[in-house]
Amino acid sequence: MLRVFLWLGRNEWLKTRLPRLGFMRRAVRRFMPGETMEDALAAARPLQAAGIGTKYTHLGENLESLAAADAVADHYATLLDRIAEAGIDGEISVKLTQLGLDLDPETCFLHLDRLAGHAARTGSYLWIDMEGSAYTDATILQYERLRAAHPRTGICLQSYLRRTAADVERLRPLDPSIRLVKGAYDEPETIAFRSRRGVDSSYVALAVGFVSGSRERPVRLGLGTHDVALIEQIAAQLAALGIGRDAFEVEMLYGIRAAEQLRLARAGYRVQTLIAYGDAWYPWYMRRLAERPANVAFAIRSILP
Repeated sequence: MLRVFLWLGRNEWLKTRLPRLGFMRRAVRRFMPGETMEDALAAARPLQAAGIGTKYTHLGENLESLAAADAVADHYATLLDRIAEAGIDGEISVKLTQLGLDLDPETCFLHLDRLAGHAARTGSYLWIDMEGSAYTDATILQYERLRAAHPRTGICLQSYLRRTAADVERLRPLDPSIRLVKGAYDEPETIAFRSRRGVDSSYVALAVGFVSGSRERPVRLGLGTHDVALIEQIAAQLAALGIGRDAFEVEMLYGIRAAEQLRLARAGYRVQTLIAYGDAWYPWYMRRLAERPANVAFAIRSILP
């Protein structure tokens, strides 16, 4: 199932046709409140009232011109201003290929530098999303350079990559902020764990090891998973070490396990909802279907009469 949906997401013919179909647009509303910045910000209000913060990502990747990357950077700068004006507890998460990494890494970094400074001035935070394994080294290099000048920045790492434990140790001297996800790209077994047990074991070890090895340090960990049992397992292991729930955050996508997000917030966990928006949602949506069979079941129900 994982490989099928990831192939669907990469197929250029389908990418230009399926998003036009009404049933696809209805189904994707499960995971995103709309395509505009206004839709995303409006979705934050009831979450904020429930004590849940928000992250925002404007969908798109692998842009083909630096002018398009400039426009994306301008969009995020405006978004930061809008978050501040609305009094929202919100942060942004960006993809480097959307800021020109494929075309000119230096231009990409200049966009990051500008957005990180703007985020700090508006009381927000800048997160760098992680893409396929071909971008891991370049993404970490950009983050290392950025973190040296901008402490209010974080990076996403993927537990299914066998290299991630070494990457955490490489970043540890920077007192990094890490958003830990399982991973949603089709990677070979030579570099990635393929079984659920392997990915989950890596996830727990990375999370517990990062927090417990950084006591009294200004690090930040976001658990980017909808696996509540895994979250509670990590919380229990940390509690056994005398570390409370305030040592990490729970981060889930908009529209997924919404009741659990509310329950966890009421139980004393720090919770954030990642709100994605924009018209370039098709490949992102296919990766969400690949992640969990329950997402596929919901998508099928949403297109039936």
